[in-house]
Amino acid sequence: MAKQDYYALLGVSRSATDDEIKKAYRKLAIQYHPDRNPGDKKAEDKFKEITEAYETLGDAKKRDMYDKFGHTQGGNPFGGGAGGPFGAGAGGGFGRTYSGNAGGDPFQDIFGDVFSEVFGASRGGAGPRAGRQRPQKGADLRYTLSISLEEAAAGCEKVISFLRNNGTKEENAKLAVTVPAGVKENQKLKLTGEGDGSSSGQAGDLYVIIQIQEHSLFKREENDIVLELPVSYIDAILGTSIEVPTLTGRVLIKIPPGTHTGQALRLKGKGLPKMGGFGSGDMLIKILVDTPQDVSAAEKELLNKLSQTASETPLIKEYKEKVQKLSKYSKS
Repeated sequence: MAKQDYYALLGVSRSATDDEIKKAYRKLAIQYHPDRNPGDKKAEDKFKEITEAYETLGDAKKRDMYDKFGHTQGGNPFGGGAGGPFGAGAGGGFGRTYSGNAGGDPFQDIFGDVFSEVFGASRGGAGPRAGRQRPQKGADLRYTLSISLEEAAAGCEKVISFLRNNGTKEENAKLAVTVPAGVKENQKLKLTGEGDGSSSGQAGDLYVIIQIQEHSLFKREENDIVLELPVSYIDAILGTSIEVPTLTGRVLIKIPPGTHTGQALRLKGKGLPKMGGFGSGDMLIKILVDTPQDVSAAEKELLNKLSQTASETPLIKEYKEKVQKLSKYSKS
């Protein structure tokens, strides 16, 4: 089903000012808020739609993108989702996202006014719910924390700085975050009561979202670590011992004679620890036989002599047998 135009949802023209858009959303949010329309599914859906629209049009950059491209990037290209910034469902916790630094918030200026109207908590208690004010939890916040793969494996403690509202004004906050060993990409760490404050209820929570930096050598597959190890063709033929890095230090491994590209060696327990302390993953070493692009005249002479006496290698032999079988079937 095609999405309705955001301007039409808020009842404003495409040339509307920021103030006009803000006033239109405030009026509609009060009208369709679920607490004013208990059990009304249509009102709840309408509230979600106008909130999603304002999340885009209330932000200058998102509005510019929408004016240029509309709904061309799959549904809501601006991250509104069901319930918009109020969380997973309509009327839930009001959240903001940080990526190391505090960002702008198109809802902040009108957040208090909208909910004051809904719950009758402003202007001396005037409103449809005067005398029925209930405590409001502060907004939940999110902070994106980037760590290295080694830090994810061992666990670490990071001090973060961010902006939050203490209930009356914005303040700079600094917290120590304990990251458990084995943490995964996009995992959420909840810090209860460390979100925005509230003048009439408990403080919101802070959700720290983990992002793991790309590693120059290792790739993570669940709790396993993969290392692609280049080996010279001579070492692959004759076998050798090579020192390789792991997440906890260097180890010496044996490359058996006759090793081929794609062959994998497994180091038990050298991966990432599993959450909860139930063992660790493994480290997989994938062999890449490295063939030189240029060889000297002396090397060529030795290789020519070797080719005259060398026996057929297993993979080539298997390939030739398969080709021979196909040739038999192809004869007319």
